[in-house]
Amino acid sequence: MEIIDLSQLIHAEMPVFPGAPQPQFQQVARVETNGFRVANATMNYHVGTHMDAPAHMIASGKTLDAFSVHHFTGQAAIAEFAELSSETITLEAIQKYEPILHQIEYLLLKTGWSKYWGSEQYFKNYPTLTPEAAKWLTSFPLKGIGLDAISIDPITSTDFEIHRILLDKEILIVENLSNLNAIDADFFEFFSMPLWIKHADGSPVRAVAMIR
Repeated sequence: MEIIDLSQLIHAEMPVFPGAPQPQFQQVARVETNGFRVANATMNYHVGTHMDAPAHMIASGKTLDAFSVHHFTGQAAIAEFAELSSETITLEAIQKYEPILHQIEYLLLKTGWSKYWGSEQYFKNYPTLTPEAAKWLTSFPLKGIGLDAISIDPITSTDFEIHRILLDKEILIVENLSNLNAIDADFFEFFSMPLWIKHADGSPVRAVAMIR
């Protein structure tokens, strides 16, 4: 069995969505002076590799604590778009994955954008689903969709239409995945466990792929 880490490391200088505050960390106790080490962290729920709940965009949507823990794991497959020549993943482009969509619970969109993590390019021109493609995906029994980019909507979006289409159907969104190139399997188990926080509209996750 192989376990592959698909998460970005959280630290004070990490990339964050434009306009969002950087994570802050404060050392409040040290072994040398207190006999133990403790630090405080201040950050929003949507930092690093994280999961969006319906409540992130839908006023009456569920928060993550309302989902069973089983909802955060499932059979998964990758949809390959790293060589896409445009900034949109069209309905026609995604429909070729229809045979596997009947067999999985999580679809991971591989855009190749994680290679730009830490640079300005990470926030520019990454492929995103068209509304037609997103609506079509809601016809399958998916628990979630993940991708290796900052957002499932274009960085310039103000209405976050793709988020709303998916989250309205309670399809969770996992953003800022990494290391998808390391997965060499048609199907694998995907685990993306959020913190169990009351009324959380999102949460950082430790996302992993398990290949048997």
